[in-house]
Amino acid sequence: MDTTEDIKFTETETAETTENSEEQKSTSLVPIDEYLAAGVHIGTQQKTENMMKFVYRVRTDGLYVLDIQATDERIRMAAKFLSEYDPARILVVSARQYGQFPAKMFAKAIGARSMVGRFIPGTLTNPTVEHFFEPDVIIVTDPTGDAQVIREAVDISIPVVALCDTNNMTSDVDLVIPTNNKGRKALSLVYWLLAREISKANNSVFNYELESFEAGV
Repeated sequence: MDTTEDIKFTETETAETTENSEEQKSTSLVPIDEYLAAGVHIGTQQKTENMMKFVYRVRTDGLYVLDIQATDERIRMAAKFLSEYDPARILVVSARQYGQFPAKMFAKAIGARSMVGRFIPGTLTNPTVEHFFEPDVIIVTDPTGDAQVIREAVDISIPVVALCDTNNMTSDVDLVIPTNNKGRKALSLVYWLLAREISKANNSVFNYELESFEAGV
C-alpha cells in the first residue's frame, strides 16, 4: 500500500541541502525548495548497491536521502532521450497508486500511451492479449511494482526509463531517474517536469500547470 505522504525532512536537512546547492538554484528545472517541498529527495531506509551513487547522505534515523542535483540532471537526460521517440510509441506504466494519475497526465500531455493499475501479462509480447501494444520505449514508475512490464520490455529488447527509489534494483533499467517514487507530490512533480521538458525539446505546446498533475488523487 502507498504511504500517505513522505517521511518529513528536518529544517536542518533543508538548510544543508539548500546551502550545498546554491549554484544549482539558478539552473535547476524548478527551485530547489520545490523539490524539497515535494519530497523528491526522500528515500527509504533500505538501499541497493545500484542506487548508492544517487544517495546524498544517510540520516541518523537510517533514512537514505537522494541527491536532488542528480534527480534534476536525470530528468533532463530522460527528456532528451524520450524526445527522440514518436510520442505515440512511448508507454508509461504505474502499478503504484500515487503514480497512476500523473502517469496518465504525462501521457495526455505528450501524446503517449498509459497503462496504469494491474498490468496484464503478455500485453507487450502476446498479440492475442487484449490491449496488446508494441511500444518503442517504456517508462515505469517503480521497478518493483512494474517488474512484469520490465521483464516484457527486456524480452522484446526495448529501452526502459524508470523512476527509482533507494531500494530499487536497476539491472534491467536503461536510464534511472532517482526520486522518491512513493509520494504523491514527488511523483506529480517528476512526471510534470518530464512532460514539460519533452514538450520543450519537441517544440510542442505545453499548457499544464503542476496542479493539473496532482488533481484526481
